[in-house]
Amino acid sequence: AFGEQKLREAMSDPAVCQKYGMDTTTIVAMFLPNTYDIFWTVSTEKFLDRMHSEYKKYWTPERLAKANAVGLTPIQVSILASIVEEEQARKVDERAKVAGLYLNRLKANMPLQADPTIKFALQDFAIKRILNEQLRVDSPYNTYANIGLPPGPIRVADLNSLNAVLNYEQHDYVYMCAKADLSGYHAFATNYTDHLNNAKMYQAELNRLKIMK
Repeated sequence: AFGEQKLREAMSDPAVCQKYGMDTTTIVAMFLPNTYDIFWTVSTEKFLDRMHSEYKKYWTPERLAKANAVGLTPIQVSILASIVEEEQARKVDERAKVAGLYLNRLKANMPLQADPTIKFALQDFAIKRILNEQLRVDSPYNTYANIGLPPGPIRVADLNSLNAVLNYEQHDYVYMCAKADLSGYHAFATNYTDHLNNAKMYQAELNRLKIMK
């Protein structure tokens, strides 16, 4: 039987990851949260084989074509989906819009500037307010300092997030920040001036509520 420790060891082993066409940073992309019937006595290898088989099943020709249309590989879809999910965990109905914004940024060669990647780089997902000094963290996962996608997913993305990337909302937004009403939705903008106004309203609300970090 496999346990958490054995699974972690397998996922940290480059040879094991290579067997599935992954590496130790991208292997997370192979796991699709779903309900599976698996015997508790299953070996780590058989479990990983099953996850790989489910992963291949998900990537139908239709989904591969959608990924290809936006210039992403299946692994890159998982990476972007993981960022979208961390950025919009609460309001599932906004994920396709958020995905569209990040795809606009990728196409325009703009850095993603996704706060969740900074939290991942710092290994602290409890941060409520990202500070300027934290944006300078030296990490390939820092999407403020580096253009393009980070090297691997920052979490196991669920099917809704993967589908949000593949069926992203087409629009011209390249900026977003949390809405000042703290509803959990974002205020989107096509230009920096509008974005600054949105951000000012949000920051003023955080200050009013004394949320400093």
